[in-house]
Amino acid sequence: MPASTAPQVPPQSVQAPPTVPTVPAEDIQTETPDPSARPARARGADTRALTQVLFGQLKNLEPGTPEHRRVRAALIEANLPLVRYAAARFRSRNEPMEDVVQVGTIGLINAIDRFDPERGVQFPTFAMPTVVGEIKRYFRDNVRTVHVPRRLHELWVQVTGATEDLTTAHGRSPTTGEIAERLKISEDEVLACIEAGRSYHATSLEAAQEGDGLPGLLDRLGYEDPALAGVEHRDLVRHLLVQLPEREQRILLLRYYSNLTQSQISAELGVSQMHVSRLLARSFARLRSANRIEA
Repeated sequence: MPASTAPQVPPQSVQAPPTVPTVPAEDIQTETPDPSARPARARGADTRALTQVLFGQLKNLEPGTPEHRRVRAALIEANLPLVRYAAARFRSRNEPMEDVVQVGTIGLINAIDRFDPERGVQFPTFAMPTVVGEIKRYFRDNVRTVHVPRRLHELWVQVTGATEDLTTAHGRSPTTGEIAERLKISEDEVLACIEAGRSYHATSLEAAQEGDGLPGLLDRLGYEDPALAGVEHRDLVRHLLVQLPEREQRILLLRYYSNLTQSQISAELGVSQMHVSRLLARSFARLRSANRIEA
C-alpha cells in the first residue's frame, strides 16, 4: 500500500508574516510620569492616606520585629516632606540643610513612636511641634558656636532693651535711627547687632519666606488641617498658663485660642511684633524649664 504523502504547497504560495518596520531606539519616545507634575494637594492626600494605613498596620505589630521596623521605616519615608518643610524655614541660620533635616527627622521618629491614631488628630498636626522643637533645640545647643563678637553681643542686648523702651514710649516699633540715637552708636552698628542677634534665635515657622517662592505649608504638603502647629501647643497652654505672668498668659490665649497672628497681637496690645515674638519664645522657654516639655 503506497505511503500517503502530505499535499505539496508551491513555495510561492507560502505567505511570510507581515514585516514590522523597525524604529531606531533614539526615535522611540517613552512617557514617564512626573510625580512633581501632580497637584501638591493630591500628593498630600496620598501621603495622608498612606500614613493612616501604615499606622493601622503598625498598631498590630510587635515592636522590634522585622515587620514593625519595615512599617515604621515606611512611615518615616512617607512623612519626610514634613521635615524638609520645617527645615527649610531655618535655612537662614547658616547651618548645612542636610544636618537640619537629620535633626528634624529625629523629631519625626519621636512623633511616630508617640502618635496615637485614636486621638482623632491628623499625624502632621501632631508631629510638626515635635519636629520643630527638635530643630530649635539643636540651634539652642549649637548656636553659640557661631562666632558673634563679644562687643556685638553686648550691644545686641542694649539694642533689644532700647527697642522695648522706645516701643513703649512711642507706641510703635522704633526706627534704626531712633535706636542709634538712643544708644549713641551708628545705624550700621544697630543693623549689625540685629543681624548678630539672629544667631541666637531660629526663625519662626510663622515667618513669611521672602524671595524664595516657596508656597505655604498646605500647598507644599497637602495637609488640610488649618490648626497644623497649634493643637499640641493648646494642650500645653491649657494646663500650664497659670505658671506665667498675666501679660504672657494673655498673649498665649490670643495666639493659641483666638488664633491671632503675631502682627494682630501686636496691634491688639500696642507693642511691636518683634516684642510679641520674643514674649512667646520666652513663655515657652519658661514652660519647658518648669515642665521639661519641648514647645
